[in-house]
Amino acid sequence: MLFTKISLWTAVLLLASTLASARPAAFTDPAKAGPDFAVQGEYAGNVQTSNGDEKHAAQVIALGEGKFHVVGYAGGLPGAGWDKSDKMEIDTQTKDGAVCFQVPDADVTGTIADGKITVKDATGNVIGTLNKVERKSPTLGAKPPAGAVVLFDGTTADNFQPGKKTDGGLLQAGAVSKQTFGPATIHLEFQTPFTPTGREQGRGNSGCYVDGCYEVQILDSFGLAGEDNECGGIYKVAKPLLNMAFPPLSWQTYDIDFTPAEFKDGKKVKNARATIKLNGVVIHDNLELPADTPGGTVKEGPEPGPVYLQDHGDPVRFRNIWVLPKK
Repeated sequence: MLFTKISLWTAVLLLASTLASARPAAFTDPAKAGPDFAVQGEYAGNVQTSNGDEKHAAQVIALGEGKFHVVGYAGGLPGAGWDKSDKMEIDTQTKDGAVCFQVPDADVTGTIADGKITVKDATGNVIGTLNKVERKSPTLGAKPPAGAVVLFDGTTADNFQPGKKTDGGLLQAGAVSKQTFGPATIHLEFQTPFTPTGREQGRGNSGCYVDGCYEVQILDSFGLAGEDNECGGIYKVAKPLLNMAFPPLSWQTYDIDFTPAEFKDGKKVKNARATIKLNGVVIHDNLELPADTPGGTVKEGPEPGPVYLQDHGDPVRFRNIWVLPKK
């Protein structure tokens, strides 16, 4: 019997070890992220076309082992000039030390190197250059206003249960605020890891639960379509109006204006609502939240709930979290 118990426990440990080793490598330090990290990012500039000098932009997503997905935009980047026309999407990879791609249905090529994309026509003439840019949210580092409750400023994680800090003074995922809130404005800053070989929900997965029961998704969704299970989405409720996710290891911001559901005599009479900004851009405008979303710490109800930062086992980090209660 003892042998059976030990064998079962050993099997559990082996399974846990196998699952852990199967997770894709997630980097939190750019210096250790490898050469593909330097290629990934956002690029913007001008290209000579048949219509003259036009603004163009691209998001380059690392997929691991020298592979990349390039998303092209006319007019500029999302939230910075993109005209909402169809995106150009190209798969490419490093070959002979260079990352090159062919523009579909055009005698135009691009080469990514030294922090820029050089665009050439069929004769090899340079017709445009897109330089790498590093955008910052306009609300990054926002100071808590008078009356705000500071949940995390790097000094202590004691306002969360459990609350754990990294060696660098950042808050780890898997934290529930000890204090609960009703109607409020919430500000938080988050960073997803660089996980080039991860796919779909396996790239920096977390979530910010407002009122303990409505999840605003957190994920490395850089360059993706912007669905309800990607960054900025409300799972099974609404996808963001625009995918404003920055590249992984960028510091990003959520600014959430939340009004809880109203209850009378134990019955809900009005749904909760939220206006949400991702990196300073409105991605949900007075959105109605018809019900709680899966995975919260509490169910939707008349009592105020906490701020919950979900843990999916990925090294998502947080800083500068404060809540301003509304009267």
